[in-house]
Amino acid sequence: MKCQNILFELLKTQPYFNKKALYQLSEQYGLKKTTVDTCISRSLKRKEIISLKNGLYISSHFNNQHKGDISYLFLLANILRIPSYISLWTALQYYDLTTESIHIITSVTPKVTRSYTTKVGNFVYRSIQKNLFSDFSLTKDNFNFFIASPSKALFDLLYFNTNQFRGLQMNDINTKIEELRIDIDEMESEEQKNFYRMIHNFKHYE
Repeated sequence: MKCQNILFELLKTQPYFNKKALYQLSEQYGLKKTTVDTCISRSLKRKEIISLKNGLYISSHFNNQHKGDISYLFLLANILRIPSYISLWTALQYYDLTTESIHIITSVTPKVTRSYTTKVGNFVYRSIQKNLFSDFSLTKDNFNFFIASPSKALFDLLYFNTNQFRGLQMNDINTKIEELRIDIDEMESEEQKNFYRMIHNFKHYE
């Protein structure tokens, strides 16, 4: 019971937590790591906490409080795989540049490609060259998260959709965008310029 009191004192106020944080907290109360492990296992079975991946959890209580808040899901996406930023279809939908219904939260990372299927959502991470892991920023909301700029989100989408623009000429770009049903006219003019500049620079130096 003592372990559970410590655990939920942390859970109810934190958007996420890891096993290391629980171990550190338990030391203040003289609890062994094996005791904490048992407490975590029991809490998972009782559905009091949710596992995102090995060693990373959220509390069901906190999740229920913030269910439907996209900024919370985007924060979790950032935390699940560090470093990463929201991009591709997910970011384009966030910017209202597509009417496609997106059910998977897609991010870009310089690490290897990976996906996580969890009880709070499905998260996919696409691997990109380190020199292209750029043009994203921290968006401040109820929960802060890293997301690609509109131009970079579209660049990333085409980068993966066309196998790194292979065989795609500059005059084919707009046709490809139309095929993907992206409303690029809704993108600010400066972002449009940045988008075409990114592709030009990439194809020039590839």
